[in-house]
Amino acid sequence: MISRRSWLGYALIALTAIGLWSGSTIVRADDEWQTIFDGKTLDGWDGNPEFWRVEDGCITGETTKDKPTKGNTFIIWRKGETADFELTLDYKIINGNSGIQYRSFEVPNEKWVIGGYQGDFEAGDTYSGILYGERYRGILCNRGQKTVLKKKDGKFAVEVVGSVGDTKEIQAKIKKEDWNSYRIVAKGYHFQHFINGVATADCTDEDTERRAKGVLALQLHAGPAMKVQFRNIKIKHLKAGGSASTGSSTGKKTALLLAGNPSHGFGAHDHLSGCSLLAKLLNESGLVDAKVHSLQKSGWPKPEELATANTIVIYSDGGGGHPFNAHIDELAELTKKGTGIVCIHYGVETTTGKPGQAFLDWTGGFFEPHWSVNPHWVANYKQFPKHPATNGVKPFATNDEWYYHMRFREKMEGVTAILTDLPPKESLSRGDGPHSGNPAVRKAVLEDKEPQHMAWATQRADGGRGFGCSGGHVHWNWGNNQFRKLILNAIVWTAGADVPTDGVPAGKVTVEDLLQNHDEPIPADFNKARIQAMLDEWNTQAAK
Repeated sequence: MISRRSWLGYALIALTAIGLWSGSTIVRADDEWQTIFDGKTLDGWDGNPEFWRVEDGCITGETTKDKPTKGNTFIIWRKGETADFELTLDYKIINGNSGIQYRSFEVPNEKWVIGGYQGDFEAGDTYSGILYGERYRGILCNRGQKTVLKKKDGKFAVEVVGSVGDTKEIQAKIKKEDWNSYRIVAKGYHFQHFINGVATADCTDEDTERRAKGVLALQLHAGPAMKVQFRNIKIKHLKAGGSASTGSSTGKKTALLLAGNPSHGFGAHDHLSGCSLLAKLLNESGLVDAKVHSLQKSGWPKPEELATANTIVIYSDGGGGHPFNAHIDELAELTKKGTGIVCIHYGVETTTGKPGQAFLDWTGGFFEPHWSVNPHWVANYKQFPKHPATNGVKPFATNDEWYYHMRFREKMEGVTAILTDLPPKESLSRGDGPHSGNPAVRKAVLEDKEPQHMAWATQRADGGRGFGCSGGHVHWNWGNNQFRKLILNAIVWTAGADVPTDGVPAGKVTVEDLLQNHDEPIPADFNKARIQAMLDEWNTQAAK
């Protein structure tokens, strides 16, 4: 007979072997409860240590008169994200107000700042239990209400369709400066809140800005001194019901790289070769699973292939023949569920109207004929914003067909400029035309000296991420370590995976690597040594 101690030992060995034992907790499967706070440390949680700590076995956030927070600050759960789920926790609050963020997004360039759906609670008598959109459409469901969110006459609207109870009666069951239980259920786009077992809010989101997935975080509100505590935090991930792409069988996020047709001869627009190189490096990094799909050889991907991608990368010719143009509605359904979109070089150009609006929604910007231009010039990128796409990227300069004067969202709403430089006068030496010049771009660059953005990123309200980059005409530029790292970072970020602080490993790429998987025949007089010397010079300068 095996002793109880031996049996437990064998069980732990077995759990370790199949990847279910993490050292302190058993990792959940769908429909199983997972405890996500150990009651002792902030392991798995990320917040400003000036305000967050563990006290009395609770996650504790506190501000004082002498140490206020300048804005709302959050502690973020880093060991997973929320899609379809059920969450329970206990909370206690003294003064102020707080909340539980779910399916939420991190605000670019603002550390520990979150936006998205929030289950509110407070020390007062009005807002505990409501559904609030932090930096995200405002109050979505007041206490006691049942609401539907939708677009009405082109504008966002909250429609009250019923009731779950009287707000004063609900408040009477909430204990002041004492422990209360909070439960949130999110299934598809139906959200329900409960406090102490009493329904407080019921909301169905039918708006185009709804979110399918995102981070979980706890709030400490700006304003008067306050203290909030959380304990017994448990989550149960439910089987998907309108949630985002499932990813690969390995559990990693996935990237589907769509390689367009060859179009410009050897050494330019080598879409299959460029995609193949990026996919190889992504797979070697271990951060995502990447797959290349040749549009020339296989046509448009099957729905199931697209559905399993966490991000879709398009490197192809664009304009009126952009591969996306005939599939806008199909892609829109995927992006509503959080699928990322990356557009490279000619892939950033489409037509105005429905395609252009879709690109604005998905990535924040696009090349608009008779507004944007496509000259060849040397761009010198000396500084970068703080963003996951720029992690580990050093200043670099390359001669490429750097399109600029993109059509961006109004006032760059939600868009972060990634690559920026002021183009030289010579880049506008051509006459006016759909790609060569126009009065607006001449005024912006020649008169107003406005720096132009050649790469950009957006964190979308639907939970997905978008990225565009106008470079990538010259195939040999994929041998530039910094340019390559930037695009690898962007793909990993839009897939929803974490980008390392020093960036995605970009590998060491030689001319031989760049000659793999070419659609175009290699000319007999191709000078490998000259191209290799150029790569070596670029990468030596960047290393200094």
